[in-house]
Amino acid sequence: MKLETLISAVGKDSKLPELMGTEGNAVLVNQCDHDSEEVIETQKVRVRLYNRNERGVGRSRNLALDMAEGDIILFSDEDIRYEEGYSRKVCEAFEKHPEADVLFFNVKVCEERRTYYTEKEKKVGYFNLGRYPAYAAAMRLAKIRENGIRYSLLFGGGAKYSNGEDSLFFMDCVRAGLKLKALPIEIGYEEARESTWFTGYHEKFFYDRGVLYHFLYRHLAWLWGARFVFSKRKSMCREIKPFKAYGILLKGIKEGKKTGEA
Repeated sequence: MKLETLISAVGKDSKLPELMGTEGNAVLVNQCDHDSEEVIETQKVRVRLYNRNERGVGRSRNLALDMAEGDIILFSDEDIRYEEGYSRKVCEAFEKHPEADVLFFNVKVCEERRTYYTEKEKKVGYFNLGRYPAYAAAMRLAKIRENGIRYSLLFGGGAKYSNGEDSLFFMDCVRAGLKLKALPIEIGYEEARESTWFTGYHEKFFYDRGVLYHFLYRHLAWLWGARFVFSKRKSMCREIKPFKAYGILLKGIKEGKKTGEA
């Protein structure tokens, strides 16, 4: 079983995978000001580097998916640092869980950015997939390709709407019938840096969340939106009051209905 790490970066070079502690094979898609391709081999990693003069995390991840050759792929970002032996842990986990198509692993982050930490093996599905980032996920490449699962170009860094691209990808996995599971296995940590998309709980934040919820939850988007706003009102609604924030989110849902495919 061969693991390949798919790295999305901006303005980096071929030294990045080794800095990250990447093992085995890797695809590095680097958003920059030119187009070029090269292959770099060191003692620890073989990197296929794709420099692209374009923007958007969805484009970056889709190109990496197109170029991937591994049996198992692991999404990654430029600020992830891996523990030695992570590739063995990931491959062994898939051998122990032949029923799983997507496995989520623990990657440590600072407290204020933490959305999950798995302490006990659990299934991941419709109700909890929004907690997991791309860099936590490894998957069987053949199952992703068989079902034509791709990243949305509407959401994430460099796109029209802010974050949500990972949740949409995992929701498409669930809708395609893939089996998702989270394991209490740690493989690395995230190096602290400023968020590339978060600028505050302003009108655009709630509006974009509404657009996202349309694609995630369809006819129940209004309900999930209400749950989100009023459960997070103490932390997110200091500048914009809860009812106003929910109204903005509903406008985003209407926008999503007009947009078409994600």
